[in-house]
Amino acid sequence: MKDIRTLSLDQLKDYFGSLGEKPFRAKQVYDWLWSKNLHSIEEMTNLSKQLRDKISEEYTINPVSVDQLQKSTDGTIKNGVKLHDGLLVESVLIPTETRTTACVSSQVGCSLNCEFCATARLKRMRNLEVAEIVDQVALIDSQSKMYFNRPLSNIVFMGMGEPMMNYKNVVEAIRKITQPEGLGMSPRRITVSTSGIPKMIKMLADDELRVKLALSLHSAIESKRNEIMPFSDKFPLTDIMESLQYWYKKTGSVVTFEYCVWKGINDGDEDIKALIKYCKQIPSKVNLIQYNPIGDGKYDQCNKKAEDNYVRQLENAGITVMIRKSRGGDIDAACGQLANKVTD
Repeated sequence: MKDIRTLSLDQLKDYFGSLGEKPFRAKQVYDWLWSKNLHSIEEMTNLSKQLRDKISEEYTINPVSVDQLQKSTDGTIKNGVKLHDGLLVESVLIPTETRTTACVSSQVGCSLNCEFCATARLKRMRNLEVAEIVDQVALIDSQSKMYFNRPLSNIVFMGMGEPMMNYKNVVEAIRKITQPEGLGMSPRRITVSTSGIPKMIKMLADDELRVKLALSLHSAIESKRNEIMPFSDKFPLTDIMESLQYWYKKTGSVVTFEYCVWKGINDGDEDIKALIKYCKQIPSKVNLIQYNPIGDGKYDQCNKKAEDNYVRQLENAGITVMIRKSRGGDIDAACGQLANKVTD
């Protein structure tokens, strides 16, 4: 049967109209589905038993479930999330003293081929549906309340998959997450991370979701970035920058460049100079992400001296830079590690 959550509010109104029901029934059901995140038609207690039975004859709800939960020594929680067709994705709850952040997935596997990323080694099976994305957020919100006594504060689309390659569903999920009739979260607390698809960056700007944008950069030297992220040879850095400038013009929102520094790969002065030159073209900040290896020996975190050199030169150039400490590395929940790998 079809998942009732695939119906829009207008479609629900049409459906209940076909049953001879008043239009307000659609709003009641919509509230159960997206505000209360209910996963049982039978528990929609403001509907008559007869109406619930009728709905259940035609529709179902296919919620995600936690296949395995792992806890890191630093408090990070990784969820192996099972979908209705048995496929798995991973999502992560990252706690700090001031916030709890949900790192959610948008695809089963990934379409891209970034050399440093474990997810890229998985075949892309399919895009996640709107409800499957929202379910991840609702699940982590409940975990945040359970384990840390506070609601979820931030969401990053930095899990498995490239959000821009599941654009329609990601955008609709963000609307469900942020609308008052949904989870009611602030869009300014949501960050969409992309590896850089210019056309889609412009589309996101035009859709005026008021979310933040992060670009997975890792090198501002074209040839080197293409080695690190081979798919990027289709999207030159000049085209990406033009789309980012369009983003800023439309939204006024500063772009974050996500940047891992690897030993012997992008840890030299020429790499820093190229990054500074790229950053100077748009209001931006840099997150230096501490990397956890994925077992191939090729990509290793740079030493402290190289990291400090990046920070010093970026700050001297007037560029805001932050070091993002790796979280959940002991349970393969850190940057680039999500690959449905489990431990006993």
